[in-house]
Amino acid sequence: MDKRSFLKEAGAASLAASVLLASKSSQAQAPASQVKVLIAYHSVTGNTEKMAQGVSDGAKSVAETTVDLKRVTDVATEDLLSADAVIVGSPVYFGNVSGEVKAFLDNWFLKFGVFRDAKMRNKVAGAFVTGAAISNGNETAMQAIHAALLMNQMVIVSAGGAFGAYGASATTGPDSPGIDDKELEAARALGKRVAEFAAVIQRGSKI
Repeated sequence: MDKRSFLKEAGAASLAASVLLASKSSQAQAPASQVKVLIAYHSVTGNTEKMAQGVSDGAKSVAETTVDLKRVTDVATEDLLSADAVIVGSPVYFGNVSGEVKAFLDNWFLKFGVFRDAKMRNKVAGAFVTGAAISNGNETAMQAIHAALLMNQMVIVSAGGAFGAYGASATTGPDSPGIDDKELEAARALGKRVAEFAAVIQRGSKI
């Protein structure tokens, strides 16, 4: 091979390497996909709404996460379909969810039609509640929410550890000062972990 041919081939190889490196660099710098978290709740006294805001703050702390915070009566089919994760919040009534939250979950089949064809399959889900007393049914209400979400083939996530095995909960009865800092911390931890897990599922790797 003469000198001219050698230099020509070396130049072509160098150009190809430069293009490859630029491509890899561009891919590495590409922004991560957005994760959308829907927080749907019912609140009469404002306690569950305050917890919902804490959950929202926790989810927003995760990079590339957007949050849609809505009362259950305002949620539309598209809100469910476009969400990567859904977190449902309810006050505790007689050891169970409120009628409004039950109607909302029933409507996944009756009105929204997402139960059919498993349209919520593999999306991430979580629950939070507020009850008047420690033994008022907080855990059974969260499990009722979980049951509906599991029936829709969703993946249940909680903050876990000291924040609560089933989700985030608060005691708001007459002997309670309302939503305290520790309960808000649990709400934020739930929102953060749900958003993190949704990102892992969507992007296929740890964040």
